[in-house]
Amino acid sequence: MENQNVYLKPVTLKNILKFAVPTIAMTVFMSFYTMVDGLFVSNLIGTDALSAINLTAPVIQLVTAISTMLATGGSAVIMKKMGEHKSDEAKEDFTFLILVNVLVGAAMCALGYLAMDYIFAGMNLSPQVEGYCVAYLSRYLVFTVPILLMNNFTLYMIACERAALSLACSVTGGILNMVLDYVFIAGLGMGISGAAVATGLGYSVTAVVGLFVFSNKKSLLHFRKPAFRFRVLASAATNGCSEMATALVTGIITMVFNWTMLHYVGEDGVAAVTIIMYVLMFASSLYTGYSYGVAPMLSYYYGEKNHGKLKKLVSISLKVIGAISMITVVASFVLSKPLVSVFARPDNPVYGLAVAGNRICTIALFFIGFNIFASGMFTALSNGIVSAILAFSRSFVFMLATMAVLPMILGVDGVWLATPAAELMALVLSGFMFMKYRKRYGY
Repeated sequence: MENQNVYLKPVTLKNILKFAVPTIAMTVFMSFYTMVDGLFVSNLIGTDALSAINLTAPVIQLVTAISTMLATGGSAVIMKKMGEHKSDEAKEDFTFLILVNVLVGAAMCALGYLAMDYIFAGMNLSPQVEGYCVAYLSRYLVFTVPILLMNNFTLYMIACERAALSLACSVTGGILNMVLDYVFIAGLGMGISGAAVATGLGYSVTAVVGLFVFSNKKSLLHFRKPAFRFRVLASAATNGCSEMATALVTGIITMVFNWTMLHYVGEDGVAAVTIIMYVLMFASSLYTGYSYGVAPMLSYYYGEKNHGKLKKLVSISLKVIGAISMITVVASFVLSKPLVSVFARPDNPVYGLAVAGNRICTIALFFIGFNIFASGMFTALSNGIVSAILAFSRSFVFMLATMAVLPMILGVDGVWLATPAAELMALVLSGFMFMKYRKRYGY
């Protein structure tokens, strides 16, 4: 029971932040993986290569979508069982779900290579940009299994009160990624292929450490002979489908953004979208990290039927999200030029596009945090259906609607305004669901 002491402590801001801050720091460093690639690629190779990274994003998001579904959904199911004091069953299910991740990762890697020749056909890309896309993706796919394991072990370490270790793995992986980016691109002349390999090796740090951590029988969760309960897999998939939907449709929306910007501005527009997505991704990682950090607590208190602690946790969380939102909005707006200049020089046409776009997209940061928390909260409460509705509506339905209408009216500015408009619509839906299910869960 010593490992579970955190769940027995009073719900205070101090105790919540002790649990969540390492997770926030971890997700921020994880967001650096992609950003660091963009930084080195744009400065050492050029903005055409930066565009290529964004053009491969939909495929990469597919990998992320599957691992996120299994990780968040599985964590909710397993921690609920821990709250119900079914620890042996939880460990069997944990091992089973990790095996599923390995098999799914291997299958996705193989399918990716089979489909690679067709992925970029029909985009009317220049030969140089298309070559960059193939080179980057072909190396990235090699690390599919470690990436799935990394996403899973990250959340399970948090659930086992090993958030500090998870953070250390993320920091180590991020530093390794940065060092290897320079070594592979500038030192060994591997070009964009080197950036993909550096990212994959950075991700692998958590995967390797996780194998050792969860092989230790002293860990709250550890490997044991699995029980092949496929209803657990179905439950994990159902609970995590909202997070999968978010990651998956992010890839689809990225394609829509790319096609729209190719139509209005060309490949410079794709590079500008890439830079703005880095800024939004960094800010969103704060909200995602907090939501991941408190998710095991939400699941545990729900399984324990401790409505008092659950209500207080949700109340404090909404205040924390509101504070983070205000800070990120001000920072993103004030620092637009310095942030963009890291990726593109002021004399590059990409610079002006990205600065103007970032100032408009910054409005979305008022709403994103609440939407991410609402979806994550319902996942933690084992209500994957509501969570999926929120995530799918926010990331796909509302985004697709605003992307279809606003650019026709406002041109390029409409592309940038689509994200804030979609997030505002999602906030209204999140508020409705929050009030509708308040009495059922007692928060």
